[in-house]
Amino acid sequence: MEREEGIRDDGLGTGDSDSKQKEVGESVSGLNENGNEHMGCSQENQAEDSNAEEEYDDDEEEEEEDAEAEEPYTLTFEGEINPLDFTEVDANGVQPYQHLERMEYEALAAKKRLADLEYERQGMPPQKKSRKEDFYEATFQELVDEMTNAKKRKSKKIGKRGRKKGSKRKVSPEITRKLGDATLFYAHGQYEKAIPLLKDIILRSPNLPEPYHTLGLIYKLQGDKKRALGFYMLAVHLTPKDASLWKLLVTWSMEEGNRGQARYCLDRAIKADPEDIGLRYHRATLFVELGEHQRAAESYHQIWQLRPQNLEALKTAATLYQKCGRNERSVNILEDYLKKNPKDVDLSVILLLASVLMSGNAYAKALHHIEYAQQTYSADKELPAEFLIKAGICHVHLGNMEKAEAFFRVFRHGNANDCTHLVIEVANTLMSAKHHESALKYYLMLEGRDSCNKGLLYLNIGRCYSFVDARTQAIAYFYKALNDHEHDIDVRLELVSLLLVENKEDEAICVLSPPDSESIVNQTSDKGKPWWTDGKIKLKLSYIYKSKGLTEAFVEAIYSLVRETLLLETFQPKGRKKKRLTKSELLKRVQVLDEYQDHNVFQGYRPVASSYDLSKAARAKKLLQKHETKREEKRARALAAGDVLQSDDSDGESPAYREPPLPNLLKDEEHLTLIVDLCRDLVSMQRYWDALEIINPSLKLAQNTLTIEKQEELRSLGAQIAYNIDGPANGRECARHIVSQNPYSFAAWNCYYKIISRCRLDNFSKFLREMIVKHEDCVPPILIKGHQFTMKSQHQAAARYYLKAYKLMPENALINLCAGTALINLALGLRLHNRHQCVLQGLAFLYNNLRLSGNSQEALYNLARAYQHVGLISIAATYYEKVLAVHQKDHPIPKLPNDGPEITNDLKPGYCDLRREAAYNLHLIYKESKSMDLARQVLKDHCSV
Repeated sequence: MEREEGIRDDGLGTGDSDSKQKEVGESVSGLNENGNEHMGCSQENQAEDSNAEEEYDDDEEEEEEDAEAEEPYTLTFEGEINPLDFTEVDANGVQPYQHLERMEYEALAAKKRLADLEYERQGMPPQKKSRKEDFYEATFQELVDEMTNAKKRKSKKIGKRGRKKGSKRKVSPEITRKLGDATLFYAHGQYEKAIPLLKDIILRSPNLPEPYHTLGLIYKLQGDKKRALGFYMLAVHLTPKDASLWKLLVTWSMEEGNRGQARYCLDRAIKADPEDIGLRYHRATLFVELGEHQRAAESYHQIWQLRPQNLEALKTAATLYQKCGRNERSVNILEDYLKKNPKDVDLSVILLLASVLMSGNAYAKALHHIEYAQQTYSADKELPAEFLIKAGICHVHLGNMEKAEAFFRVFRHGNANDCTHLVIEVANTLMSAKHHESALKYYLMLEGRDSCNKGLLYLNIGRCYSFVDARTQAIAYFYKALNDHEHDIDVRLELVSLLLVENKEDEAICVLSPPDSESIVNQTSDKGKPWWTDGKIKLKLSYIYKSKGLTEAFVEAIYSLVRETLLLETFQPKGRKKKRLTKSELLKRVQVLDEYQDHNVFQGYRPVASSYDLSKAARAKKLLQKHETKREEKRARALAAGDVLQSDDSDGESPAYREPPLPNLLKDEEHLTLIVDLCRDLVSMQRYWDALEIINPSLKLAQNTLTIEKQEELRSLGAQIAYNIDGPANGRECARHIVSQNPYSFAAWNCYYKIISRCRLDNFSKFLREMIVKHEDCVPPILIKGHQFTMKSQHQAAARYYLKAYKLMPENALINLCAGTALINLALGLRLHNRHQCVLQGLAFLYNNLRLSGNSQEALYNLARAYQHVGLISIAATYYEKVLAVHQKDHPIPKLPNDGPEITNDLKPGYCDLRREAAYNLHLIYKESKSMDLARQVLKDHCSV
């Protein structure tokens, strides 16, 4: 038959083909004899029909219902459905397979509803039988039932024989004639006449598979494989039991690389021919390629259940179960094999079972199976080396080192050269169990061999030497490992740690420093960046510089990393939100859904990818649709408003989450100390703005992790920066916090006043008022408030605050001076009626200041300046002469916390002596009194160079 020829020529089966004339004759003959014969049916289908005619059941309806429930779903076109539309995507973008799946779902749902109604009518609860979409999800019992189910059903009652009702499709004579004509046209190569005739047959009788199959053959011969595949698909859906045609489609899909369609057809082919093990192997291999190890394991397990002698399938299933994290399942199927074959045991299965148990830390149980293998294999014959090594490893984990060494003696018989992987396994086990001396012995066995990874071997040897305190040998092997793993950051750090223990700081710096410019080419780590730019490398290097006292090198090494980390922690959300993918990334993900769809007529099969990738692709498709909808709405609003919408072709998404270079910077105590040291060094280097970029975010982000001492130190540094440079608002906040925490500290208030004296005073009035109300007995804020009013020439308000401070501290020289000057300035105002009394009160405060200061030069000068200010120049001259008679020594300028030596470096000798100022004022008095000679003499004596 022609259909068989097409299948055997292109499919998985083999066989000889007949000529077109012969098959046309057979087809026409078949049609003439049985007007409703399927054209080109396989021999298997014909045998089923003949057997169905011979055997007849009295209860036909019940028998047909049972058969229909067990048979696969057969596609049926009803009503005004045009089958040709199922070969193309419709106007709404719905794929053909989606229509077919919907039809299958509705048909099965209707069947289930009818069955439930029947059970309810009989007073029985409805059966809850889950629908199996794929054959690999069926249980083993269902698989056996399907295989052993007799295709020729025996009657429950022996008696009537005859044809089953509805076992044949009834075809009208006109369709039969047209089908014969179309077959003849195809046989003679007249495809232009055959194609429209076959399409007309499809429209008239859409549920006949023959015209679809013939059209597939024609399009294949014409080289249009796309259309041929589409019509073959429709044909096979009308005859779902035709396993040979499913196999053909599997082959075509494999040839085109369309794994999604191949899997779909494989599932259907397996349902049609459950005994074909090759199909199951194809599907299991496909699952492995997709990374769906659990489904692959289930497929291999089914193969072993069908072919119990196939141990490779069993072992592959167990390995895949272990790979997907189902160790218990892997152990169960292997132990099930051992129970069923207690005498004829395959040692490779026991070895695999022991490996699986050991991976789950069930060492005692694994050892039990190895001992069972020894008893079963032979008591006189030694087991292979793999068994002995695994037994020794089990004893290591169980704490029986003597027994373990007894098993490891197998390496002393010269077998170590032939089983390098076993030596490595033993050494790794011993090192993980912290038996470093024993592990070192086995690692050294492998030194000098080319069959192992030398870099990893040297690294493990170095680690073993390090654990046994042989640091000199460890450093030598770490250098060897570094030659092969030059970009491995962890290896460098381990080597540097050993060098630091040996007090080789300079050598450690060389290991962590970048190479010369000539050797920088292709010096990248696994992360795609040069290894010397990694945060761990720079952090370690900064600690070394800090310990050696190299301030500039320390700041240069760590500042950029700390700054970048703080910026990312500040502007990125606290909890890591799902990153907003760019449009290009979304399109890349959606390609998983659209794989091989552009050139495939029967599009839309479930793409071959892992469930995780399919889920991501589906979400990406929804996001793209959502973005496109928003873009269209935005464009419509812009057009309605008459605006021109800018191009939005760029990805335009917010940047994805970036991992900070120092992830635990704000959590680790050692790192927080590093931040404080960095800020202190930046301030000492007068890099104030750089220091503020570290101080401000650190105080904001690490409030719960920084200790009180570190917070106070950072705020103190911020305040110091604020009074050293103009404009840092955050520095003023640091000073404000300091005085809030220490309201009675004169040093803190001096720092605060020095900062605000360069700013607008109105910005600090509210804070001062709050402090005065909160701390009524606190003198500094009252004094500062009085100073503010004095700077505004509001002497009455200033005098009120100074007198309030005087009540709290009457014996303070500064308060008496401020009160006296405020009252004298107030007395010179025009609105004051008792100005003479006010002047006397002011002078009284100044004389009190003179008394408290011990007749100091500064107090005499202030008193003389006050008399001169109110016009009592004769008395002023007397006090100026007293000032000229006193020689004042220089006193150190009071320094605020964290003040550096640069404050007094620019002061010249005599900066505390007021004789020049007093002489100048005295010469003005003499000059005003017309005593020019005295004025010149005073200037010559005290103000000349």
